[in-house]
Amino acid sequence: MEDITQELCSSIHPFNPLVSTFVQISLMLVIAHIFNLIFKPLGQPGPISQMLAGLVLSPSFLSQINKIRSFFIQDLSAFYYRVFAFISRILFMFLIGLEMDTAYLRTNMDLAATIASGGLLVSFVFGIILTYISRFVLDIKDNTPAFSITITILLANSASPVVMRLIDELKFNTSELGRLASTTSLINEVGCIIYYSSFVTVLSSKNFANAIYSIILTALLIIINMYLAKWFARWNKDSKYVSNAQVLFLLVLVVSLAFSIEVLGYNSTITGFLLGVFFPRDGKTTRTLFKKLAYSIHNFVLPIYFGYMGFQFDIRDLLKHYQNILLVLLLLFSCIASRMIGTLFVCHRLKIPRIKAVLLAFVLNLKGNFELILIDVEAGRSATWWSPMIHRMLLIVVVLNTLITGPIIASILRRNENYFAHRNTSVESLDPESEFRILSCAYEPRHASGQLVLSASFGSSISPYLMHLVELPKRRRKAKLLYNQLEDGGQYSDEEDYGGNDVLEINEAVDSFTAQTRIRISQVKIVNTFANMYEDVCNAAEDFRVTIIFLPFHKHQRIDQRLENSKEGYRTTNQKILRHAPCSVGVLVHKNQTGFQLPVAGNNSHENVVQHAAMLFFGGADDREALALSKRIGKNSNINLTVIRFLYAAKKEEESSPSSQSSSASSPMVGEPSRKVRVLRSLSRNHEIEIAKDNVFFEEFRLRYVTSGEVGLIERYVNNGIETLQVLREIMDSIEFSLFIVGKGSYGGSVMTTGLSDWEECPELGPVGDLLASSDLDIKSSVLIIQQHRQYTNNSNEDSVQG
Repeated sequence: MEDITQELCSSIHPFNPLVSTFVQISLMLVIAHIFNLIFKPLGQPGPISQMLAGLVLSPSFLSQINKIRSFFIQDLSAFYYRVFAFISRILFMFLIGLEMDTAYLRTNMDLAATIASGGLLVSFVFGIILTYISRFVLDIKDNTPAFSITITILLANSASPVVMRLIDELKFNTSELGRLASTTSLINEVGCIIYYSSFVTVLSSKNFANAIYSIILTALLIIINMYLAKWFARWNKDSKYVSNAQVLFLLVLVVSLAFSIEVLGYNSTITGFLLGVFFPRDGKTTRTLFKKLAYSIHNFVLPIYFGYMGFQFDIRDLLKHYQNILLVLLLLFSCIASRMIGTLFVCHRLKIPRIKAVLLAFVLNLKGNFELILIDVEAGRSATWWSPMIHRMLLIVVVLNTLITGPIIASILRRNENYFAHRNTSVESLDPESEFRILSCAYEPRHASGQLVLSASFGSSISPYLMHLVELPKRRRKAKLLYNQLEDGGQYSDEEDYGGNDVLEINEAVDSFTAQTRIRISQVKIVNTFANMYEDVCNAAEDFRVTIIFLPFHKHQRIDQRLENSKEGYRTTNQKILRHAPCSVGVLVHKNQTGFQLPVAGNNSHENVVQHAAMLFFGGADDREALALSKRIGKNSNINLTVIRFLYAAKKEEESSPSSQSSSASSPMVGEPSRKVRVLRSLSRNHEIEIAKDNVFFEEFRLRYVTSGEVGLIERYVNNGIETLQVLREIMDSIEFSLFIVGKGSYGGSVMTTGLSDWEECPELGPVGDLLASSDLDIKSSVLIIQQHRQYTNNSNEDSVQG
């Protein structure tokens, strides 16, 4: 009898659904990787390749073969995929909530909501019109409100997971437009979910009670997570991360709540997002969740999710009726047209440039999240108007829409690469009130503490990244590891082998810093040889679109307050970054015992501890950059900033002497000027231009900051480096500064610094920076040396001699 039962079962299900599902997933990943190798050089993002991989295995292509169809398409396989899609969606929305820049969301909520509402309103109008056309073509007579809502949401929704993944693949997620697109798509999708949930709630009083239960359960788990995050962190205080069991426990709670809300009849997408947003933003538990979720979701979960979208592409019944084909094309056209009209109109009213508005409209037209859920939900309700053909037709619209829109977005970005490139590569070109994105590097924990202290001085309008640079031992292959973001091909399993206890110390420093300042730090870890490490730093600076890179000095302060050399690799890496950086660079000589300290109020005192900082201005591009940076430091209420401007004394005497002016005017050159004379004239013109820039920039600074009393000003006239050194000693004797800020002055020196570089130890710091960092002067202050980014770094004579 048992043999007969087994034989009957094998005849019904010749293949184990779990085995077929696993094989299908494996094939999707392999085919997606092959497509990615083909399409990535053409600028196409990964999700397009993954959807095409699913489409190849779909019933429209390979699964038309009977043996393949019987192996892949089984009832239980579809169930497993739906369960996998549900868990994937919840975890990804939870990760989006964890990664969400809440400060940006609060600041730009009105702008994003306005853009989203424009597309929603026009899509609703198109949806109402298409509802009447579709009812006639598909002969739908009953339950038209549900059908109308399905069509409307199909047109109006913007799939936030698809949008965020696509712009992340295109290295567009850190740009202002990319962040606006992510926020707008999220608001758009939340609006569609609320719209549908309101419809479900109106159907019966029981649904209203379930909505109240859902809100209460979500709020309760948010509170529980806050306590669990702190408890797990204390439990693992001597470890780098919390345990895997504790991470699993948190994720099970999230998925269980989402499942409970689905049982109550509501969509749980918003729940997963809210749980992530209200999860503690810092600490060991959050850092571990980033580490565990980001790699698995970006490299396995989402590729399978997008592959399954493509796998649902089925045109078997559609080709039998030309009316259905026309309806699909009409729906597809309406999706694009409604989004384009609504978004372009709103962007025009908001005075957003047309090319940005067009790109934003196409990005917000991406589908593949809530509308897929809605299609499956309506299929499960067994509505009288529903049929497998309608189900497949709506799925085809979703898949085709994303397959068409994705390459268009990539093409727009590729053809307008210069327009969308990062332009804020120097502090001088940046508005002092705008967001300040910095990348701080640290080789050791002592470097991290100095970089964190510096980050705190810029105030709350800062987006800081802290990059831990770890030397790759010889005979070990390269790995690039990030806490919250891993590129395709990155190695995850090797992370514990690098960094040692430094990782734990840096994490603790970051947690302490965040608790004191409420500034969130994004952590990154780079593992490479010193010979190639600069490439990773420069690439990260471009990807994160930072304005300046801060490097630690290769010497550190000992207990006896003297500076001691660290690894020589630190210095060579710094020098390479200074040469190749795509933005401005600062080198921090941090003296943690006697120099600059964290500029916040003490825990045991109600009065702020004010520190004195000095900016030394000689003139030139680097000094203007340092002065621009000082604007942000001067706004800190715990820092008293003084600008010391050095002026050339001899030039003042020449300008005040009428005889020198007449003699210079009465000596014209006769004949054709020689090549040497032309070069001298060109240098003289460049010199005059630089002086004019200095005067204009400094005068603007003086009128805005000095006259208001925010910043102090001292002016000194000197003739050479010896007099400059004397003035510096006098000033340091009169005022105890904890921080000196100075430009590198790398493109030519200054008459006012002549002689300072005769015994130069570190040319990469410039003459004044090297002097302040040297043991000869023996100052107790920290020193920050700034090099401005220039478009053409090879023109070593761009800045002329000052004075």
